[in-house]
Amino acid sequence: MRRPFMDTPDQLASLDGQQYLVLRPTGAVAELYEREQDAALQRADVRHPYTGHVTLRGLYEPERREALAALVRDWAATQSPIEVTVEAVDVFPAPWQILILRLARSAALVAAYASLTDALQATDFRRLGELALEDWTFHLSVVYGKTLSPDEWDAVATASVRDLADRPSETIDEIELVSYVGGIEHAEVIRLGG
Repeated sequence: MRRPFMDTPDQLASLDGQQYLVLRPTGAVAELYEREQDAALQRADVRHPYTGHVTLRGLYEPERREALAALVRDWAATQSPIEVTVEAVDVFPAPWQILILRLARSAALVAAYASLTDALQATDFRRLGELALEDWTFHLSVVYGKTLSPDEWDAVATASVRDLADRPSETIDEIELVSYVGGIEHAEVIRLGG
């Protein structure tokens, strides 16, 4: 059974009407993610994703989910599998205070983000938090520490942040279009390359 990405009522409610296009690691990257999240949760009681994922886009199209899904299916049919490689455990500092696994800017990951941008440019779909490719940090959010005091956050960050010598990597051959409706997470799994 597919594990949800978010699972608490407050997380689900905060995402209502939104859609996310995400990659779900299942190999070496997922294993590292679980270890890092477990360690961070032993240091602090914070919110966190239920399952590790790489978000390529966030959108708000509660009334046009099927049109968005059609665009994603067309994009995915021409998209090769995507390599993800973790280069560091890092943070987005205050005010966000998010512990992340920072990904290398692999050619496949950069090309996927760029081609998705091109596909979305021809539409009027409402995109959330989108940044230009050169400004985007590819990552997996491990824990959300926004509720921590500066000292508590510093302790979590200091204990976690480091470059990785082994750089776990895997190739992901499907993408998920995740939608939140009425406190329920829905996902369509779409194979890359048709």
